[in-house]
Amino acid sequence: MLAQLVRYWRAFARDTWNARPIGFDSNDPHFAARAGSCIATFPLNSTYATERLVTSFDSLNQRRSVPSRQLGEPGPNATQLNQLLHAAIRVPDHGKLVPWRLLAIRGDARARLGKQLAELHLRKEPDSAPAVLDKDRDRFNVAPLIVAVIARIEANHPTIPEQEQLLSAGCVAYNLLLGAQALGFGAQWLTGWAAYDRDAANLLGLSQNERSIGFVHIGHTTEAAPERHRPALADVFSEWH
Repeated sequence: MLAQLVRYWRAFARDTWNARPIGFDSNDPHFAARAGSCIATFPLNSTYATERLVTSFDSLNQRRSVPSRQLGEPGPNATQLNQLLHAAIRVPDHGKLVPWRLLAIRGDARARLGKQLAELHLRKEPDSAPAVLDKDRDRFNVAPLIVAVIARIEANHPTIPEQEQLLSAGCVAYNLLLGAQALGFGAQWLTGWAAYDRDAANLLGLSQNERSIGFVHIGHTTEAAPERHRPALADVFSEWH
């Protein structure tokens, strides 16, 4: 019986590895995510696991934001969205406060929210230019899915500062970017005035202790996003002596 299991294991490993060009292209930046379902079956010191590690770093090095105007249908399906959200909330969380929640904006709700934001903006600034109000109305109309990341701040906590709670929420937003790209989508984390306005927060149904830290737009990339200038490591890294 043991010999049969060993033969099965070797055949499975050989066939899966040899089949990479069909389902798992090691040059694909999303290789690690797509291979995740079977990588767990390989020992950590295997050649397969080593290549997965390299490819995972490639994914991080190739991460980039895709402008929301370049994000279209299709968005994540129900299964992909469930995977994305589960991955997004695996973040550092001092004290296990869970100082964040997620709010999906999609379908007709996108246009309704944009319309209400434009009306709110006009009430606050009656002299607003029509182009500015049009931007408000269209703010959420391009990407098929927007996930608002809401920070739930427990003020005056005896041991956990507000900053740490905000940083945990920020990690959720960043995980959404990484997860979306791993699933083959583009994403962009945006704020704008609506992320900082109390009346806009009321439109979203936020409590007094909640604030929006941004809106993550997610969808199919309609055109390639150009690489931008990145800081040189030597300019941002040093050692304390």
